[in-house]
Amino acid sequence: MAVTTEDIKKLREATGAGVLNCRSALQETGNDFEKAVDFLRKKGLAAARNRADREASEGFVELYSHGDGRVGVMVEVNCETDFVGRSEDFRKFTHEIALQIAASSPKYIREDDVPAEALEREEKIAKARAKEEGKPEKIIPKIVEGYLKKFKDDVVLLRQAYIRDESLTIQDLINENVASMGENIIIRRFARYELGEESTAESEAEV
Repeated sequence: MAVTTEDIKKLREATGAGVLNCRSALQETGNDFEKAVDFLRKKGLAAARNRADREASEGFVELYSHGDGRVGVMVEVNCETDFVGRSEDFRKFTHEIALQIAASSPKYIREDDVPAEALEREEKIAKARAKEEGKPEKIIPKIVEGYLKKFKDDVVLLRQAYIRDESLTIQDLINENVASMGENIIIRRFARYELGEESTAESEAEV
């Protein structure tokens, strides 16, 4: 039986494992859901969700300059212990997050961080655009829904496609690193500066 997107989504929701790991688990187990869960647990990839409530106050602040100083990023990423925070793998992970922020210019960390006013503004823009294009009234709500989803995919860091592998979101990347490092990981806050900008994109939140 072929593995579908819905199968992968269901397994991700149950385990917190990344998309690629879920697909692999389903393929390895003949698309048997329970066996796939066990497969991920044995590999330590199904524990990310269980670790999400653990306190994370250690970690690392990554400073990154791109384009000969045209873009600068500062991001704080937290973990549970100083041991993991000082590890090479964790430092590499924080660098990847800084690269993502530099390249993709997110405005917020989580979807919950997006102000209601911003969503209302984008909703009005989407409705107005759809009406100007002469779209039928009955399909405008669906068009607006798709527009808002794309908006959040663009501006919310955890929803963005990972620049090195667009089949993964940044949330997927975090889940995979939580599983491999064995600790909760939080992107606490970031600031992005671009030469000539009138204002900076800053965000602070917990995953």
